[in-house]
Amino acid sequence: MTDAARPSQALLVVDIQKAGVTGDRAVPGAAGLLERTAELIARARRNGALVVHLQNDGAPGSGDEPHTPGWALHLPVRPGPTEFVIRKTRDDGFAETSLGSVLSAAGVDAVAVCGVMSEMCVQATARTALAQGYRVVLPHDTHATQDIPAAPGISEAVPAAVVSRVAAWAISGDAEVTTASADVVFAAPRRLPQGSVSS
Repeated sequence: MTDAARPSQALLVVDIQKAGVTGDRAVPGAAGLLERTAELIARARRNGALVVHLQNDGAPGSGDEPHTPGWALHLPVRPGPTEFVIRKTRDDGFAETSLGSVLSAAGVDAVAVCGVMSEMCVQATARTALAQGYRVVLPHDTHATQDIPAAPGISEAVPAAVVSRVAAWAISGDAEVTTASADVVFAAPRRLPQGSVSS
C-alpha cells in the first residue's frame, strides 16, 4: 500500500471562507479548488472520517472579521458527531482551540489537510499536526494562496502556484504531499468525539 492509499481518519478544512475564495480577493483557481475540496469532503463523509472545518476569526476590518460576509464558510457544513466547526484566531488551527483534544479523543492518528492559505494557516496547522505525532497528508491540488507581490530590490512577483508548491515542499520531508486529492483515502476513527465541540 502506498502512503497516499493509507487512510486518514480526519479531514481538516482550513479557512475555506468567502473572503478567500470569492470576489476580487479570491485565490487564483478558486473554482477548481472549491470543486476538489467539496469532493474530498464528500469522500471523507462517505467513509465516516471526521470533517473539521477551521474558521478564522480575523482582526477588525479584515476580510474575515467575524460575522461579516467574508467570514462565512463557503462550503456547506453538516453538523453532527463526525463534522463540526472550530473557530481560531491564529494561523495554527491547534493554537488555543479544541482541535488537538478532539482528534485525540477520537483516536485519530492520520489527518488530511486542505484549504487556504498554503504558506500560512495550512502549513502552520500541518506542522503542528506533525509535531504532535499525526501522519499528515497534504493533497497539492486542494490548498491554495495568493500571488506574492514584487518587492523592489528583493524579488519579482511570485505566482501563487509557486508559493503553494514551496509551502508544501517545506514540510514534504515529514508530510505526505500527494499530487491529487483523488489519491487520498479515508476511514472512520476508532471512536467518536465525546460531548460538544467548542473553539
